[in-house]
Amino acid sequence: MSEAVRSSASLRRRLTLGLIGGAAVLAVLIYLFTRAYATQIAQQGQDSILSASVSSILDSAVIRNGSLEIDFPYAALAMLNTDLDDRVFYAIYRDDVLLSGYPLLPRPARAGFDAISWTDEFNGAPVRITSDARRLFATDSATVISVSVAQTQDALSGTLRDISNTVALFGLGFFAMAAALSFWVTSATIGPLNRVTSSITRRGPQDLSPVEKPVPKEMVPLVSSLNNLMSRLDQSLQRSEDFIAEAAHRVRTPLATVRSHAEATLQRVEKEENRKALRAMVRAIDESSRAAGQLLDHAMITFRADHLERQSLDLTALVAELVSRLEPVAEMKDITFHVQAERQVIVLADAILVQNAMRNLIDNALKYAPAESEITIRVDQESAGRVTICDQGPGFPCDQMAGLVDRFARGRNAVGITGSGLGLTIAQDVAQAHGGALTLSNRKEGGACVTLSF
Repeated sequence: MSEAVRSSASLRRRLTLGLIGGAAVLAVLIYLFTRAYATQIAQQGQDSILSASVSSILDSAVIRNGSLEIDFPYAALAMLNTDLDDRVFYAIYRDDVLLSGYPLLPRPARAGFDAISWTDEFNGAPVRITSDARRLFATDSATVISVSVAQTQDALSGTLRDISNTVALFGLGFFAMAAALSFWVTSATIGPLNRVTSSITRRGPQDLSPVEKPVPKEMVPLVSSLNNLMSRLDQSLQRSEDFIAEAAHRVRTPLATVRSHAEATLQRVEKEENRKALRAMVRAIDESSRAAGQLLDHAMITFRADHLERQSLDLTALVAELVSRLEPVAEMKDITFHVQAERQVIVLADAILVQNAMRNLIDNALKYAPAESEITIRVDQESAGRVTICDQGPGFPCDQMAGLVDRFARGRNAVGITGSGLGLTIAQDVAQAHGGALTLSNRKEGGACVTLSF
């Protein structure tokens, strides 16, 4: 079982939240900046109109024959009309003496001859006030005329409210579009990583070829490291396969040689106790040879199972060949092979693995079948191809049948019979590698049946 990989916060989530958070901050800044700028522009517009009103009143003031005359222009106040009928207030002073208007209208905090504008409160409402002064000269004297005009800000507030609503809607639309783009950008950014992950996930354990698809620059170090790792693993697996092949030859050959010498010695020894010891030696050599061979076979199947070399294979011809090879062994026990096969049963499979599985199954049947019995082998085209091997031996222990395909598992009826407990395991691994199954059963009339289906 692989160790669970510890994970931190999702990169996709962090990237999305970062982009959406940035868009939200930008939308708020846009709203605040636009509203402030609109307020400034609207206020400048009101100030310009108030300044024009004050100037028109001042322009109408003249001194004739020592008397001050002001022909109050109608347009001076008419130009301040708004859709919301803002209230307008004014005050005219001559040398700080009120001539006309509202006496409580706030006056500027400083005296001067430059127009100034400020916001204040009058009659319980905020007003915008503009004030200006002008010096008028008579024959022998001079006088100062100052004029203040104030206007409530209902229309300005309404305009700013409309602008604020429009900017707020624009900000929300911008945020929604930015959020949608954030999801798209995140998916586009994470996409190459997901494609590399999917490409690696779909590979079998034997597929260690490098990743050759183009990747973003930021992923080049990661993919390069991964390719280097797979290259080292490929070399390691290749060395392991070479070692298994070499080990199979190195182990089997000396054991076969030792067995030959033991049998030759057995023929020359006369004492029964020595002959008994030599027979035990031959038996131990057979068990060791078989165990070593099956261990190597199982290792070879494990390496090839995820990288099958499939080809068209005739099961009928394969069974006939194996039966021909094993007939001398069967004749030693007076066992007869009975083959029931269709003319040709073609499967797409790895020939080496299938041959290995079939040889182990037939060999098992030979070991457990009693002398002077029959082994039946049926080959048919059921499913994608099926081979059933039945003997007339003791059969499988019913309570142990499910576990007999496990490695090194042997039934209680295997006492005294040479074996390693890997034959059924090898056959099942081969079946599963080809998408098939291995089925164990007992015959009603006695004996065991093994079905290998593809």
